[in-house]
Amino acid sequence: MSKISDIFKSHLKDFKPYKGGKSRDEINSNGKKLYKLSSNENILGPSPLALQAIQNEIHQVSQYPDRTDTKLRNALSEFYKETLSPKQFFTANSGVDVLDLICRAFLDHNSEVIISSPTFKPYILFAKKMGAKVIDIPLNPEEFSYDANAVLAAINENTRLVFLTNPNNPTGNIIPKQIVNKIINEVPDHVVVVHDEVYFQFAEEQTDYSQVVDQVNEGKAVIAVNSFSKAYGLAGMRVGYAYTTEEIAQYVSQFRRPFMLNKLGLAGAIAALKDDAFIDKTKALIRKEKTYLYQALDDLQIKYWKTAANFILIKPEMDDKIFEAKMLEEGIMVRPVANFGADECIRVTIGDREANTAYINALKKVMNE
Repeated sequence: MSKISDIFKSHLKDFKPYKGGKSRDEINSNGKKLYKLSSNENILGPSPLALQAIQNEIHQVSQYPDRTDTKLRNALSEFYKETLSPKQFFTANSGVDVLDLICRAFLDHNSEVIISSPTFKPYILFAKKMGAKVIDIPLNPEEFSYDANAVLAAINENTRLVFLTNPNNPTGNIIPKQIVNKIINEVPDHVVVVHDEVYFQFAEEQTDYSQVVDQVNEGKAVIAVNSFSKAYGLAGMRVGYAYTTEEIAQYVSQFRRPFMLNKLGLAGAIAALKDDAFIDKTKALIRKEKTYLYQALDDLQIKYWKTAANFILIKPEMDDKIFEAKMLEEGIMVRPVANFGADECIRVTIGDREANTAYINALKKVMNE
């Protein structure tokens, strides 16, 4: 007799969904103050303009949101100073959901994708969910530099997506714009380059970094992935977007669900795009606190990598799970990232001075035990 599992897709037999960082509610802090430095959230909270817009919409949550994302796409076009038209955007329920849409749109069991580890785990999971083969061209293990020539050499007739994470999660470094351009310009016509730039606000001041608006407007097959979860402080609202060519945007948009974005998320995201003062305050905090943390980590002689994002990757020369548990005992939540391909490394969000001081004090205690 057949059983229901006989009709399950065979390639998903051992599939394990993405497991994000723990929430505060999952942790028993025994009354101790808990600093969550594990999920790269904005420690300043949400954009005030977004918060006000969300509050203004609360009384309407009994009603469905707009049937389309037109208002948000119009706001995004304005944010990009109309260098991109509303038709060049598509939106989804978070940056991760944008990635899932892309994989559903372009991948099947006959296709391949190229990633460069250590990097964001959902690229691998979503590709495998579609039955695609994942080709890993690892970053240099010392400075995490990107090997463009090796990536281009790995492309074949089955390759559909090349993922560039810029700045990279969990390492924090950028891919220099000349390397990004090389990949985008030299991939064959059947390959789409996915430029994941959800941390772009923190990298804007680096002279060797840029988004890919120009390449998109040149008609290149590239999709730039973005999110409101990081700099804008709207991780709980789950709003993401991408910009690309009009042709690709219209194609991928066919895979969106009706009413994909909720009413509060839409209102918050549209308002957040106008909150330049909050973004400037956020970036200033990260710049200042990076300097403090670099000096403290140097003093403790702990290996780390300088970052263009709002987190710092460290390697504390201790089993990562033991380190995580010991830091949690001191009230500090951190994120081991071996599952991203960075063995024995820990990703720590940059907080405000109070949180960072607590983190460094905990680090001193844990490393001296």
